[in-house]
Amino acid sequence: MAMPRVVGAETLDNLAVDDPAATRSRRDLRRVHRAMATRSIVSRALRSAIVSTPATRPLQVLEIGAGDGSLLLGVARGLAPTWPPVNLTLLDAQPLVERETIESYSELGWNVVPTVRDVLDWAAAITDPLLPKSATARWDLIVANLFLHHFEDADLAGLLGAIAARSDRLFACEPRRAWVALAGSQLLGALGVNAVTRADAVLSVHAGFKGRELSALWPIRTAEWRLHEYPAGLFSHCFRAERAEVI
Repeated sequence: MAMPRVVGAETLDNLAVDDPAATRSRRDLRRVHRAMATRSIVSRALRSAIVSTPATRPLQVLEIGAGDGSLLLGVARGLAPTWPPVNLTLLDAQPLVERETIESYSELGWNVVPTVRDVLDWAAAITDPLLPKSATARWDLIVANLFLHHFEDADLAGLLGAIAARSDRLFACEPRRAWVALAGSQLLGALGVNAVTRADAVLSVHAGFKGRELSALWPIRTAEWRLHEYPAGLFSHCFRAERAEVI
């Protein structure tokens, strides 16, 4: 039986930053990521990407929907020994990145700029308001972890259009919309997560992706871009887009 994509408002997105339920749910998400092996999935994908850049400059990386920045920090710890220095912008609608997290990135040679802004406002801007003026013309890499599923197709298409215009690579790890993933989301209570996390997990699966749904929304389907969309494990769905000129 088909499972149509349905985007619902997730509770965590509408709670105040300092709401105890939100604080607990953000801690829960770290446990959910461990259960889903999100860090390993993202690490493998970024490690396998051919990220070439002149030695004279660091990589310019943007994470959209970055939350508190902790997930990508775990990935960065594995990538740092083989990657050049990184200028990382962590974009989120709420101020969640702590000083300790920034310092941990710095120890890896990653310079971090937390930025509070609605990603759709970023996408709608005529020129990229976040890319450093002294940097390259485009982001070397944009990353999204469990974020794109928050948007209906119309907004998502606009966001992907901005990403395609402003970057050389995109990697997204999203919920997999499948019955086994739905069953897993309904069992999260066994991990001891709170009611917000339990409810949002089910909504996330219903809003997730399968097949080549993200590829279909990508604005440029020519030889200029290489698109790869695939399931990862039981619960995740990945999408990678790379300009042919940088592969």
